[in-house]
Amino acid sequence: MVKHLFQKKYISFLWVLSFFIFPRMAISQSITDSALIKLKPDSNFIKKEDTVLRIKNFSPYFTLHVDSTLDYHFEINKDPQQYYWYLKNSPVGLKINKDNGVLHFKADKAYFLSGKLKYDNEYKVRMGIQNLNDPTDKVDTVFTLVFYNTEIIPSRVKPTVGSDLTIEEGDTLNFVLQCDEGSFPIESITYFSNVPIHSLTPIAHCGDNFTWQVPYDFIKDDEKIDKKSLELNFIGTDKFFNHDTATVKITVKQTINYPFRLIQYNKISSDIETYIVQLKSTFRELDQKVRHTKNTRTTFDLTSASTALGGTIFSSLPTQSEQTTGKILPSVGVALVPVKEAVAPSKTYEQNSASLVRSDIKRLEYLLTDNMLIGEKDPDIVKKTQKLRDELTQVQLQLIDVPIVEDSANSKELDEYFNNPKVNKKYRLKAGK
Repeated sequence: MVKHLFQKKYISFLWVLSFFIFPRMAISQSITDSALIKLKPDSNFIKKEDTVLRIKNFSPYFTLHVDSTLDYHFEINKDPQQYYWYLKNSPVGLKINKDNGVLHFKADKAYFLSGKLKYDNEYKVRMGIQNLNDPTDKVDTVFTLVFYNTEIIPSRVKPTVGSDLTIEEGDTLNFVLQCDEGSFPIESITYFSNVPIHSLTPIAHCGDNFTWQVPYDFIKDDEKIDKKSLELNFIGTDKFFNHDTATVKITVKQTINYPFRLIQYNKISSDIETYIVQLKSTFRELDQKVRHTKNTRTTFDLTSASTALGGTIFSSLPTQSEQTTGKILPSVGVALVPVKEAVAPSKTYEQNSASLVRSDIKRLEYLLTDNMLIGEKDPDIVKKTQKLRDELTQVQLQLIDVPIVEDSANSKELDEYFNNPKVNKKYRLKAGK
């Protein structure tokens, strides 16, 4: 019985002991298994050592306000003491510490006012890291730097001429459209005017030339003015459609188109010279008719007088037949008078016409001499041309009933006949006694 009791207590002891020991062994075994799992390498993943040089906090884009400061520390995955930093094609004022890679920039407004830097312009900056001992261990990269400004500076269109100009017809206006670039540069330029005109050169951008040749008929003859105003408006536009307008006021003075007026003067002068030759030919024809008639009438007058004188002589002779002849001859002389008028009537019309034509020839020749052009550009060319035109018209109206002989084959011969002293004597005014 004692043995049975001992066995029963031994079993109870073992049961209690198993309660404390076996759980600890299970926990220990679990920890050991977990550690073995951690130590066991994964066949699908091999962790590589970080040996390639790289920038851990690289920023590819920086936006910086004017009058602000940029300080940015670039970090690498290796010992920075073994490397140095550098910049290429960097904008003015941008620096990097070659030892620790700190990028520094102070965006001073003076850089922008002087034109060294521009707003809203992307500056591509090349940055590099170089190992001091290994030339192949390096990194070259690029980042972008942009500056902006909340203060808007307007861009202006500025022509290279004043706002008020005075030119004359026939002149050429030429000037350049310059621009003062502000925050946003002017991208396009257009223009309009109060009078339709166009530039000989295209106008679209800053730096273009405006070229306009003023026509001689800019001021019309029916406008009854000697000057006219022209207003040009040039409008510049930036990418945000902000506008700036520059105005140029031009006063155009009327002047003569001398090359055209010279052609007109030469034309009317040539017409007058041709007409003078025709009038000289007409004068010769009329003068010859008057001279032929005058010779015929003189012959009749001499014959009539000789017959009358012969009758008187025959009347004084002793014979009867001769006295009878003397009585008849005076009647014959009287009968020749109507025959003279019938055969050679007086050429009063031709003589008057010849005198009128001759005086008009002298008048036109004097006009050509009196209205000759003086100098390279005679300022009175318009008046002289109009004077010649009016006088030619008046002479043509005065001789409208006179048949004009268009025989100008030999103008030299006509001049010699016209200036012949014998011819001049017949038309010379005689002084009264």
